[in-house]
Amino acid sequence: MTVATAAPAVPARRPRINMMVIGPIVALIALVVVGALLNPSFLAWANISNVLARSAFIGIIAVGMTFVITSGGLDLSVGAMAAFIAGLMILVMNSLLPTMGVGLPLVLVGMATALVAGLVAGLLNGILITRLGIEAFIVTLGSMGIYRSLVTWLADGGTLSLDFTLRTFYQPVYYGGILGVSWPIIVFAVVVILGEIVMRSTVFGRHCAAIGSNDQVARYSAINVARVRLVTYVALGLLVGVATIMYVPRLGSASASTGLLWELEAIAAVIIGGTVLKGGFGRVWGTVVGVLILSLIGNILNLTDLVSPYLNGAIQGAIIVLAVVLQREGKPGA
Repeated sequence: MTVATAAPAVPARRPRINMMVIGPIVALIALVVVGALLNPSFLAWANISNVLARSAFIGIIAVGMTFVITSGGLDLSVGAMAAFIAGLMILVMNSLLPTMGVGLPLVLVGMATALVAGLVAGLLNGILITRLGIEAFIVTLGSMGIYRSLVTWLADGGTLSLDFTLRTFYQPVYYGGILGVSWPIIVFAVVVILGEIVMRSTVFGRHCAAIGSNDQVARYSAINVARVRLVTYVALGLLVGVATIMYVPRLGSASASTGLLWELEAIAAVIIGGTVLKGGFGRVWGTVVGVLILSLIGNILNLTDLVSPYLNGAIQGAIIVLAVVLQREGKPGA
Protein backbone atom coordinates (compact mmCIF):
# COMPACT_ATOMS: atom_id res chain seq x y z
CA MET A 1 0.00 0.00 0.00
CA THR A 2 1.50 3.27 -1.08
CA VAL A 3 1.16 6.48 0.80
CA ALA A 4 0.56 9.55 -1.32
CA THR A 5 2.98 12.34 -0.61
CA ALA A 6 1.70 15.86 -0.54
CA ALA A 7 3.02 18.09 -3.28
CA PRO A 8 5.28 20.83 -2.00
CA ALA A 9 3.42 24.05 -1.49
CA VAL A 10 4.13 26.61 -4.17
CA PRO A 11 4.70 30.01 -2.64
CA ALA A 12 2.17 32.54 -3.81
CA ARG A 13 3.63 35.06 -6.22
CA ARG A 14 3.38 38.61 -5.06
CA PRO A 15 1.64 40.85 -7.54
CA ARG A 16 4.21 42.97 -9.29
CA ILE A 17 3.60 46.68 -9.23
CA ASN A 18 3.45 47.96 -12.78
CA MET A 19 5.19 51.33 -12.68
CA MET A 20 3.99 52.09 -16.20
CA VAL A 21 0.44 52.18 -14.86
CA ILE A 22 0.75 53.76 -11.43
CA GLY A 23 3.97 55.71 -11.96
CA PRO A 24 2.43 58.62 -13.92
CA ILE A 25 -0.51 58.85 -11.50
CA VAL A 26 1.81 58.91 -8.47
CA ALA A 27 3.96 61.55 -10.17
CA LEU A 28 0.88 63.69 -10.90
CA ILE A 29 -0.31 63.49 -7.29
CA ALA A 30 3.19 64.32 -6.03
CA LEU A 31 3.36 67.38 -8.29
CA VAL A 32 0.01 68.63 -7.01
CA VAL A 33 1.17 68.24 -3.40
CA VAL A 34 4.53 69.93 -4.09
CA GLY A 35 2.86 72.79 -5.96
CA ALA A 36 0.38 73.36 -3.14
CA LEU A 37 3.17 73.41 -0.56
CA LEU A 38 5.38 75.79 -2.53
CA ASN A 39 2.70 78.31 -3.42
CA PRO A 40 -0.71 78.76 -1.75
CA SER A 41 -2.23 80.08 -4.97
CA PHE A 42 -1.33 76.91 -6.87
CA LEU A 43 -4.69 75.24 -6.16
CA ALA A 44 -6.71 78.38 -6.87
CA TRP A 45 -9.30 77.78 -9.59
CA ALA A 46 -7.90 80.67 -11.63
CA ASN A 47 -4.49 78.97 -11.77
CA ILE A 48 -5.85 75.47 -12.35
CA SER A 49 -8.17 76.61 -15.15
CA ASN A 50 -5.33 78.54 -16.75
CA VAL A 51 -3.07 75.48 -16.65
CA LEU A 52 -5.77 73.26 -18.14
CA ALA A 53 -6.65 75.75 -20.88
CA ARG A 54 -3.02 76.25 -21.92
CA SER A 55 -2.36 72.51 -21.86
CA ALA A 56 -5.40 71.80 -24.03
CA PHE A 57 -3.48 72.61 -27.25
CA ILE A 58 -0.77 70.04 -26.53
CA GLY A 59 -3.33 67.63 -25.12
CA ILE A 60 -5.50 67.61 -28.24
CA ILE A 61 -2.44 67.00 -30.41
CA ALA A 62 -1.09 64.37 -28.00
CA VAL A 63 -4.28 62.32 -28.32
CA GLY A 64 -3.66 62.04 -32.06
CA MET A 65 0.03 61.34 -31.43
CA THR A 66 -0.99 58.43 -29.19
CA PHE A 67 -2.55 56.63 -32.16
CA VAL A 68 0.43 57.39 -34.41
CA ILE A 69 2.97 56.05 -31.90
CA THR A 70 0.80 53.07 -30.97
CA SER A 71 0.79 52.00 -34.62
CA GLY A 72 4.58 52.26 -34.76
CA GLY A 73 4.86 55.75 -36.27
CA LEU A 74 6.14 59.17 -35.25
CA ASP A 75 5.44 62.78 -36.22
CA LEU A 76 7.95 65.55 -35.57
CA SER A 77 6.12 68.16 -37.62
CA VAL A 78 3.07 68.95 -35.46
CA GLY A 79 4.47 72.15 -33.94
CA ALA A 80 5.53 73.61 -37.27
CA MET A 81 2.29 72.37 -38.82
CA ALA A 82 0.31 74.26 -36.19
CA ALA A 83 2.30 77.44 -36.90
CA PHE A 84 1.65 77.15 -40.64
CA ILE A 85 -2.06 76.42 -40.15
CA ALA A 86 -2.39 79.39 -37.78
CA GLY A 87 -0.67 81.69 -40.28
CA LEU A 88 -2.81 80.42 -43.16
CA MET A 89 -5.95 80.77 -41.09
CA ILE A 90 -5.11 84.39 -40.18
CA LEU A 91 -4.33 85.29 -43.81
CA VAL A 92 -7.62 83.83 -45.05
CA MET A 93 -9.69 85.55 -42.40
CA ASN A 94 -7.99 88.92 -42.89
CA SER A 95 -8.35 88.72 -46.70
CA LEU A 96 -12.09 87.90 -46.48
CA LEU A 97 -12.81 90.52 -43.81
CA PRO A 98 -13.64 93.38 -46.26
CA THR A 99 -16.24 91.28 -48.10
CA MET A 100 -17.69 89.14 -45.29
CA GLY A 101 -17.32 91.53 -42.37
CA VAL A 102 -16.79 90.60 -38.74
CA GLY A 103 -19.13 87.82 -37.74
CA LEU A 104 -19.70 84.14 -37.21
CA PRO A 105 -19.57 83.18 -40.94
CA LEU A 106 -16.03 84.52 -41.26
CA VAL A 107 -14.92 82.72 -38.10
CA LEU A 108 -16.44 79.48 -39.42
CA VAL A 109 -14.53 79.93 -42.69
CA GLY A 110 -11.33 80.34 -40.67
CA MET A 111 -12.09 77.21 -38.68
CA ALA A 112 -12.83 75.25 -41.85
CA THR A 113 -9.53 76.46 -43.31
CA ALA A 114 -7.66 75.15 -40.26
CA LEU A 115 -9.39 71.76 -40.37
CA VAL A 116 -8.86 71.28 -44.11
CA ALA A 117 -5.22 72.41 -43.90
CA GLY A 118 -4.57 70.03 -41.01
CA LEU A 119 -6.26 67.15 -42.79
CA VAL A 120 -4.27 67.77 -45.99
CA ALA A 121 -0.99 68.11 -44.08
CA GLY A 122 -1.61 64.85 -42.23
CA LEU A 123 -2.64 63.15 -45.47
CA LEU A 124 0.57 64.22 -47.21
CA ASN A 125 2.69 62.89 -44.35
CA GLY A 126 0.72 59.65 -44.34
CA ILE A 127 0.99 59.11 -48.09
CA LEU A 128 4.74 59.68 -48.11
CA ILE A 129 5.17 57.25 -45.23
CA THR A 130 2.73 54.50 -46.18
CA ARG A 131 2.66 54.63 -49.98
CA LEU A 132 6.25 55.59 -50.76
CA GLY A 133 7.75 53.72 -47.83
CA ILE A 134 9.84 56.62 -46.51
CA GLU A 135 10.73 56.50 -42.82
CA ALA A 136 8.36 58.54 -40.65
CA PHE A 137 11.29 60.26 -38.95
CA ILE A 138 12.64 61.53 -42.28
CA VAL A 139 9.25 62.59 -43.68
CA THR A 140 8.10 64.49 -40.61
CA LEU A 141 11.52 66.03 -39.99
CA GLY A 142 11.47 67.35 -43.55
CA SER A 143 7.90 68.60 -43.30
CA MET A 144 8.75 70.29 -40.01
CA GLY A 145 11.36 72.38 -41.82
CA ILE A 146 8.99 73.06 -44.72
CA TYR A 147 6.10 74.28 -42.55
CA ARG A 148 8.36 76.40 -40.36
CA SER A 149 9.88 78.03 -43.43
CA LEU A 150 6.47 78.58 -45.04
CA VAL A 151 5.06 80.45 -42.05
CA THR A 152 8.23 82.55 -41.89
CA TRP A 153 7.79 83.36 -45.59
CA LEU A 154 4.10 84.17 -45.19
CA ALA A 155 4.94 86.52 -42.33
CA ASP A 156 7.92 87.97 -44.24
CA GLY A 157 10.12 87.13 -41.26
CA GLY A 158 7.80 88.86 -38.82
CA THR A 159 4.41 88.15 -37.34
CA LEU A 160 0.99 87.58 -38.90
CA SER A 161 -1.66 89.33 -36.82
CA LEU A 162 -5.41 88.91 -36.92
CA ASP A 163 -7.41 92.11 -37.46
CA PHE A 164 -8.13 93.68 -34.08
CA THR A 165 -11.92 93.78 -34.40
CA LEU A 166 -11.98 90.22 -35.71
CA ARG A 167 -9.70 89.07 -32.92
CA THR A 168 -12.01 90.67 -30.33
CA PHE A 169 -14.97 88.83 -31.84
CA TYR A 170 -13.03 85.53 -31.95
CA GLN A 171 -11.57 85.71 -28.42
CA PRO A 172 -14.52 83.99 -26.64
CA VAL A 173 -13.52 80.74 -28.37
CA TYR A 174 -10.54 80.68 -26.00
CA TYR A 175 -11.63 82.84 -23.07
CA GLY A 176 -15.32 81.93 -23.06
CA GLY A 177 -16.90 78.72 -21.86
CA ILE A 178 -19.66 77.07 -19.83
CA LEU A 179 -20.00 77.40 -16.04
CA GLY A 180 -16.48 78.76 -15.71
CA VAL A 181 -14.91 76.02 -17.83
CA SER A 182 -13.28 77.43 -20.96
CA TRP A 183 -13.91 76.04 -24.43
CA PRO A 184 -10.36 74.65 -24.90
CA ILE A 185 -10.82 72.50 -21.78
CA ILE A 186 -14.23 71.31 -22.99
CA VAL A 187 -12.94 70.46 -26.48
CA PHE A 188 -9.91 68.69 -24.95
CA ALA A 189 -12.21 66.60 -22.74
CA VAL A 190 -14.40 65.63 -25.72
CA VAL A 191 -11.36 64.66 -27.79
CA VAL A 192 -9.99 62.56 -24.91
CA ILE A 193 -13.28 60.72 -24.40
CA LEU A 194 -13.63 59.96 -28.10
CA GLY A 195 -9.97 58.94 -28.33
CA GLU A 196 -10.26 56.56 -25.37
CA ILE A 197 -13.38 54.97 -26.84
CA VAL A 198 -11.71 54.49 -30.23
CA MET A 199 -8.52 53.09 -28.70
CA ARG A 200 -10.25 50.70 -26.30
CA SER A 201 -13.51 49.72 -27.94
CA THR A 202 -13.13 49.79 -31.72
CA VAL A 203 -11.52 47.62 -34.35
CA PHE A 204 -9.39 50.56 -35.45
CA GLY A 205 -7.81 50.87 -32.00
CA ARG A 206 -7.02 47.16 -31.89
CA HIS A 207 -5.56 47.32 -35.39
CA CYS A 208 -3.28 50.20 -34.34
CA ALA A 209 -1.93 48.11 -31.46
CA ALA A 210 -1.53 45.02 -33.65
CA ILE A 211 0.38 46.94 -36.33
CA GLY A 212 2.65 48.52 -33.74
CA SER A 213 3.39 45.15 -32.19
CA ASN A 214 4.28 43.42 -35.47
CA ASP A 215 3.18 44.81 -38.81
CA GLN A 216 4.04 41.58 -40.66
CA VAL A 217 1.78 39.50 -38.42
CA ALA A 218 -0.90 42.19 -38.84
CA ARG A 219 -0.68 41.81 -42.62
CA TYR A 220 -1.05 38.05 -42.30
CA SER A 221 -4.17 38.76 -40.20
CA ALA A 222 -5.72 40.62 -43.16
CA ILE A 223 -5.23 44.08 -41.61
CA ASN A 224 -4.67 46.84 -44.14
CA VAL A 225 -1.54 48.20 -42.48
CA ALA A 226 -0.99 51.09 -44.88
CA ARG A 227 -4.56 52.32 -44.60
CA VAL A 228 -4.63 52.18 -40.80
CA ARG A 229 -1.36 54.07 -40.52
CA LEU A 230 -2.53 56.60 -43.08
CA VAL A 231 -5.67 57.24 -41.03
CA THR A 232 -3.59 57.83 -37.87
CA TYR A 233 -1.60 60.60 -39.60
CA VAL A 234 -4.73 62.14 -41.10
CA ALA A 235 -6.42 62.11 -37.68
CA LEU A 236 -3.35 63.70 -36.10
CA GLY A 237 -3.31 66.44 -38.74
CA LEU A 238 -7.01 67.07 -38.16
CA LEU A 239 -6.44 67.38 -34.41
CA VAL A 240 -3.58 69.81 -35.04
CA GLY A 241 -6.16 71.88 -36.91
CA VAL A 242 -8.55 71.67 -33.95
CA ALA A 243 -5.79 72.75 -31.54
CA THR A 244 -4.94 75.67 -33.81
CA ILE A 245 -8.58 76.80 -33.84
CA MET A 246 -8.40 77.00 -30.04
CA TYR A 247 -4.96 78.66 -30.06
CA VAL A 248 -5.40 81.52 -32.55
CA PRO A 249 -7.92 83.55 -30.48
CA ARG A 250 -5.56 83.44 -27.50
CA LEU A 251 -2.85 85.60 -29.06
CA GLY A 252 -4.36 86.47 -32.43
CA SER A 253 -1.02 86.05 -34.19
CA ALA A 254 1.34 83.53 -35.74
CA SER A 255 5.08 83.59 -36.40
CA ALA A 256 8.04 81.28 -36.88
CA SER A 257 8.14 80.70 -33.11
CA THR A 258 4.50 79.59 -32.87
CA GLY A 259 4.18 75.97 -31.76
CA LEU A 260 7.89 75.72 -30.99
CA LEU A 261 8.70 72.41 -29.25
CA TRP A 262 5.05 71.32 -29.34
CA GLU A 263 6.19 68.08 -30.94
CA LEU A 264 8.53 67.42 -27.99
CA GLU A 265 5.77 68.08 -25.47
CA ALA A 266 3.23 65.93 -27.33
CA ILE A 267 5.62 62.99 -27.67
CA ALA A 268 6.76 63.39 -24.07
CA ALA A 269 3.15 63.35 -22.83
CA VAL A 270 2.40 60.18 -24.80
CA ILE A 271 5.48 58.34 -23.54
CA ILE A 272 5.06 59.51 -19.94
CA GLY A 273 1.48 58.25 -20.06
CA GLY A 274 2.64 54.70 -20.75
CA THR A 275 2.28 54.37 -24.53
CA VAL A 276 5.13 52.22 -25.78
CA LEU A 277 7.56 54.22 -27.91
CA LYS A 278 8.11 51.31 -30.31
CA GLY A 279 4.39 50.85 -30.76
CA GLY A 280 1.99 48.06 -29.90
CA PHE A 281 0.31 49.57 -26.86
CA GLY A 282 -1.30 52.94 -26.21
CA ARG A 283 -3.29 54.63 -23.46
CA VAL A 284 -5.21 57.81 -24.17
CA TRP A 285 -6.01 58.38 -20.50
CA GLY A 286 -2.31 57.96 -19.74
CA THR A 287 -1.53 60.63 -22.32
CA VAL A 288 -3.83 63.01 -20.44
CA VAL A 289 -1.87 62.32 -17.25
CA GLY A 290 1.36 62.97 -19.15
CA VAL A 291 0.04 66.30 -20.46
CA LEU A 292 -0.96 67.37 -16.96
CA ILE A 293 2.43 66.38 -15.54
CA LEU A 294 4.29 68.50 -18.09
CA SER A 295 1.91 71.43 -17.63
CA LEU A 296 2.18 71.34 -13.84
CA ILE A 297 5.97 71.20 -14.00
CA GLY A 298 5.99 74.35 -16.11
CA ASN A 299 3.44 76.02 -13.85
CA ILE A 300 5.40 75.21 -10.69
CA LEU A 301 8.59 76.58 -12.25
CA ASN A 302 6.75 79.79 -13.08
CA LEU A 303 5.27 80.17 -9.59
CA THR A 304 8.50 79.45 -7.74
CA ASP A 305 12.15 80.33 -8.15
CA LEU A 306 13.58 76.88 -7.43
CA VAL A 307 14.65 76.31 -11.04
CA SER A 308 14.69 78.67 -13.99
CA PRO A 309 11.64 78.27 -16.28
CA TYR A 310 14.11 78.30 -19.18
CA LEU A 311 15.14 74.79 -18.11
CA ASN A 312 11.65 73.45 -18.79
CA GLY A 313 12.78 71.84 -22.05
CA ALA A 314 15.70 70.14 -20.31
CA ILE A 315 13.37 68.77 -17.65
CA GLN A 316 10.97 67.46 -20.31
CA GLY A 317 13.85 65.74 -22.10
CA ALA A 318 14.98 64.09 -18.86
CA ILE A 319 11.42 62.94 -18.18
CA ILE A 320 11.22 61.32 -21.63
CA VAL A 321 14.42 59.36 -20.95
CA LEU A 322 13.13 58.31 -17.53
CA ALA A 323 9.81 57.20 -19.00
CA VAL A 324 11.55 55.06 -21.63
CA VAL A 325 13.72 53.49 -18.90
CA LEU A 326 10.57 52.59 -16.96
CA GLN A 327 9.13 51.03 -20.11
CA ARG A 328 12.15 48.74 -20.31
CA GLU A 329 11.58 47.66 -16.71
CA GLY A 330 7.99 46.54 -17.05
CA LYS A 331 5.39 45.38 -19.52
CA PRO A 332 2.39 47.50 -20.38
CA GLY A 333 -0.87 46.75 -18.67
CA ALA A 334 -4.40 47.81 -19.16
